[in-house]
Amino acid sequence: MADNSSLHEPEFRPVALGAVTPQGWLAEQLRIQARGLSGHLDRFWPDIKDSAWIGGAAEGWERMPYWLDGVIPLAWLLRDQPLQQRITGYLDYIIEHQHGDGWLGPRVEDNPVAADLWSQALALKVLVGYHDATGDDRAAACVERALAMLDRHLDHNPLSQWGQYRWFEFLVSVWWLYERSGERWLIDLARRLRAQGFNWQLYFEQWPRTGPTAKGRWCFDAHVVNNAMALKEGALWWRLTGAAGDRGAADRMLPALDRHHGMATGVFSGDECLAGTNPSQGTELCAVVEYLYSLEWLVGVLGDPAAADRLERIAFNALPATFSPDMWAHQYDQQVNQVECSVREDRIWNTNGPDSNVFGLEPNYGCCTANLSQGWPKFAAHQWMRSRDGGIVAAAYAPSALEVAVGGVPVRVELQTDYPFREELRFTVRAPRPVRFPLRLRIPGWAQGASLTVDGRPTPVAGTGTFHAIERSWSHGDEVVLTLPMAPRLLKRPRGAVSLMRGPLLYALRIGERWQRINEDQPHRELPHADWEIYPTTPWNYALELGEGALNEMVRFTEHSLGSPVFAPDTPPISATVKGRRVPEWGTAGGSAAPPPADAVRPAGPAEDLTLIPYGCSNLRIAEFPVL
Repeated sequence: MADNSSLHEPEFRPVALGAVTPQGWLAEQLRIQARGLSGHLDRFWPDIKDSAWIGGAAEGWERMPYWLDGVIPLAWLLRDQPLQQRITGYLDYIIEHQHGDGWLGPRVEDNPVAADLWSQALALKVLVGYHDATGDDRAAACVERALAMLDRHLDHNPLSQWGQYRWFEFLVSVWWLYERSGERWLIDLARRLRAQGFNWQLYFEQWPRTGPTAKGRWCFDAHVVNNAMALKEGALWWRLTGAAGDRGAADRMLPALDRHHGMATGVFSGDECLAGTNPSQGTELCAVVEYLYSLEWLVGVLGDPAAADRLERIAFNALPATFSPDMWAHQYDQQVNQVECSVREDRIWNTNGPDSNVFGLEPNYGCCTANLSQGWPKFAAHQWMRSRDGGIVAAAYAPSALEVAVGGVPVRVELQTDYPFREELRFTVRAPRPVRFPLRLRIPGWAQGASLTVDGRPTPVAGTGTFHAIERSWSHGDEVVLTLPMAPRLLKRPRGAVSLMRGPLLYALRIGERWQRINEDQPHRELPHADWEIYPTTPWNYALELGEGALNEMVRFTEHSLGSPVFAPDTPPISATVKGRRVPEWGTAGGSAAPPPADAVRPAGPAEDLTLIPYGCSNLRIAEFPVL
């Protein structure tokens, strides 16, 4: 019998990929993604279509594994057989062409940047995901050979560059294989990786990144994606040590990142390095999807409801906002205050190029094109988890169904909801015979006054910021209704500015748009995967008029039908109306909104009714406002 007793048990574990069926708006969002860039990059973009990973002559480092890491869960969640067949063909090639010593993919020893082992960590994660989706034991054997190669490789080639700063990503595959095999050498390999890797916890004890990274000072430790990934380092390492310091690592890192670089969306700035709190600074798309993945680990390993709150906040705001509504184009950098998406040499980015906030195929750099696919599918796959005691956990909310076995009894739990655009969540349990288990529902930290009924009977609710457990014997057709009141609230931002939130949604001024196609002469920019600038057609420089009364009296919310796409500026599922006045002195700098005025705001003209829409529905927007 395998000895895997060295690892501490996580609070929750994700369910198998095939156990989740997205429904409603979430299923449609995944279908839009499959119809857009994610489902077509392997048909026209050379870095995937002709990747050296599958025998071509194009890029052979991180881009093919990045793409596979996202489209595997996408294809299997959607039961998309044509996409599954293409993916299977690519994995067949990768598995069959593993080198005799265990190396995965093309040899890159002659490339100093690509020889740092990051591609191996990424490919191992892909193989783990593919095995979990298909049960293909060739993938498991491939993982074992690759990790044995890594163990030998580190003798004379210690971690460096990307691999050194992302060492903990190897633990995803190391722990997975250890729990299957119980081989002690895997524990020793993990310790060697930790010894050679960058010590993120020690770094944050004396953290120097309290201001924007200076132009030209690109570095690994300030890199926004590295920081987003590193949030899960402590939780992953805790599984071996059980140390309180490792378990609480993210709780020490997040406040520092939020205070000095945090955005109203829940992410932190970085273009490409940490960039301060100006709402016109950008955040790289890779950081958004990697932040989500880190939070999914924090929810699972630690059972942390606050991490799940943050997961929803980013998934429902920052994630959709960095794509065009049809998901045929994306940005490299998104801005909380984004009034123009254009190619300009005078942008305020720390590192990135002049085209970084346009929507297109691969603005600035192609890593985000390859990596963008993981955001929505992994969110959908991690909505539901299992607890240590065999219970079912609703960790994050969106319309979906779960099918699992509990004590040998097949159980289906269906969540019917239009959340996060509506307050009600309706869970229905179906089972062929009564079965006892705890059903845990997350009560978000913002959900004051949450209410719960079980088969129509009111039930007391645990406090906010908790997982509320309903322990009972469940029968076919039992129904639980959870209502999460969404009172508006203001987030205080630097310079006296504010942002408006309701539930998990951030609201932004709807700005008229003029899309202008660019780069038509460049390869692979034919429609629908073209490049676009966006220019405003309506004013944006408003201050909110907020008096002394209750906020819910000053902001009026109106519900609209949920269309497709659900994240689009012209058809938002909900909107807000609030009074505001123009602020003429608030202008632009380098094509971006200048920081919100910090001194006494001098409005011009009469008060106007402003329409605010969910941030995720916007392409141009103001989401951080001065206040009159």
